[in-house]
Amino acid sequence: MSDVEYDGMTNPYLPRVCKVKRIKRETHDTFTLEVSVDEFKFMPGQFNMLYAFVGEVPISISSDPAYTSIIKHTVRRVGHVTSALCSLRAGDSIGLRGPFGSPWPIKGQEGNDIVVAAGGLGLAPLRPLIYHILSNRGRYGRVYLLYGAKTPRDILYKDELARWRARFDLDVYVTVDRADERWYGNVGVVTSLIPRVHVDPLHASAFICGPEVMMRFTARELINLGLDAERIFISMERNMKCALGICGHCQFGPEFICKDGPVLSYSRIARLLSIREV
Repeated sequence: MSDVEYDGMTNPYLPRVCKVKRIKRETHDTFTLEVSVDEFKFMPGQFNMLYAFVGEVPISISSDPAYTSIIKHTVRRVGHVTSALCSLRAGDSIGLRGPFGSPWPIKGQEGNDIVVAAGGLGLAPLRPLIYHILSNRGRYGRVYLLYGAKTPRDILYKDELARWRARFDLDVYVTVDRADERWYGNVGVVTSLIPRVHVDPLHASAFICGPEVMMRFTARELINLGLDAERIFISMERNMKCALGICGHCQFGPEFICKDGPVLSYSRIARLLSIREV
């Protein structure tokens, strides 16, 4: 990665020190960190490396790319470093390296119908893409957002989903694996929502992020709907450690997810996704 590609910084290994402006609880185990930075440009789908002074983890950028002074990262508390990140308070310092990785190729899909499919925390990497689409809504045809969570309490961005659902130019469908007594929506996996999608398959593109099994089956159902695998894109955020393709933790067949991805066309890695232990 060249210095220019790395946001003008001369050392991609050196984190910049930023301040946490706000931390918002999204669910019982997931938080969004709002970080104040100098002008910070990124493209939807890219990620940062966040350093909490006990370690470093890759976290997708989940904010609007039109705003360059506040960067948001939605983090699930699952380990030592993410627990430290989720315990931060406004005014605390955090280390940040980035942005890294390939973006969602949304500009190449202008004129197409768009399907955005997310599972669980996978909505976070897709959120900047949704912001971009809505800011340039006239450039795209019908737009669908299909989102699945384990339970109603695991749904991310509830208020924002409600605002998106109220729009007349965006079709939003949400499902859960397991309902509770207060849930009156759809119950089932994300693929159960695909029959509600009505697009021109010859002029449609899809963007998918979530657990690998969810992405694999969603892509297959969209292909059965008539979409071309070349126009189905997924985000593979697995085992990234250095973000520069040096350590090899994220190697996936011939690909290094941190520098060749995380966004890849389904046609490029469909065969690898079907092989166990890869």
